[in-house]
Amino acid sequence: MDAKTLYPDFDDLPKVEGQPQGCAWGLFDKDGVKDIYGTLNFITPETVKAAAAEVQHGISVSLNWSLNAIKFPFGHRQAPVHTPFALLAEMGMKGLHGFDDSLTFNTQYSSQWDSLCHVTHSHSGETYNGFVPTVEKLSSTRKENEKEGLLPTIDRWHTRGGLVARGVLIDWKRYVEEVINPKGATGPKWHPLDGYKITVDDLEAAAKHFGVEFKVGDVLLVRTGMTSVMENPTPEDFGKMADLKLAGLEGSERTARWVWNKRFAAVAGDSASFEAIEYSKETGCDLVLHRYFLTMFGMSIGELWDLDALGEACKKTGKYSFLLTSAPLNHPGLVASPPNATAVL
Repeated sequence: MDAKTLYPDFDDLPKVEGQPQGCAWGLFDKDGVKDIYGTLNFITPETVKAAAAEVQHGISVSLNWSLNAIKFPFGHRQAPVHTPFALLAEMGMKGLHGFDDSLTFNTQYSSQWDSLCHVTHSHSGETYNGFVPTVEKLSSTRKENEKEGLLPTIDRWHTRGGLVARGVLIDWKRYVEEVINPKGATGPKWHPLDGYKITVDDLEAAAKHFGVEFKVGDVLLVRTGMTSVMENPTPEDFGKMADLKLAGLEGSERTARWVWNKRFAAVAGDSASFEAIEYSKETGCDLVLHRYFLTMFGMSIGELWDLDALGEACKKTGKYSFLLTSAPLNHPGLVASPPNATAVL
């Protein structure tokens, strides 16, 4: 019995007191122990073996954008600071010549996974499965953390062997430029900073075009073309950034229902938010899918992944499914981490 039949669809998930429909708290608990992995539970030995069979061309593609790819101020997040130093000069090692280095950065400055502690309910401070993370708990060492109780931080993936799954790419940018609006024939050319909301119908149409069949335990990747714009922005791009709009999946219950019912293990994209954003000073922005995915489903979100080379490899091979691996940083209490992700076709 696979996860499609083992676990209920969105509308049939058991009611959780104080939460809207679609909350998966308690669903994956075992023997009285609260689950910390969420939808990673959709990945099984069977889905991993099937994912390995996706390797047909022997092509591997890194999905990790450079840590310092963004060359302009990016909100409150700290840009990487790389400090190399000579072993002999700074460590006093006689007869040994060489170098070490240190690297300080915000874990969400470039390609990243959001852990299930990234977003909490504003009224209760709870995140997935009712956990209540605090700065103190997240700052503790592993031993101290164990005493306080587990938190669903991204480093916990290592107890499962990291992430190994079947990945599927919806190359939305290519689909728009080659199918919907080739050469801007029917309207403005595609731009990832125009705030377009990619609907469920859009995703299904693009999947059909690219020959993608969704399977239980898949990791859904969506390419909008944002990282290439952010790496080399033009004056026009900076003007669009000022509008504070990002293209991505439509933030709606319908999208959340579709994603859960597909039994994806995780989702990721090259946008800074994965879901579409339109910010205003009056209303802010409502991250609907962040609340559903991270807080209620227990589904990690990947952002700012470098999907351009993968898009080219998929086009060249005509194959938009692949083996996907990811090994985030292994340090206690991580709210986020570079994905260290690789696709193998």
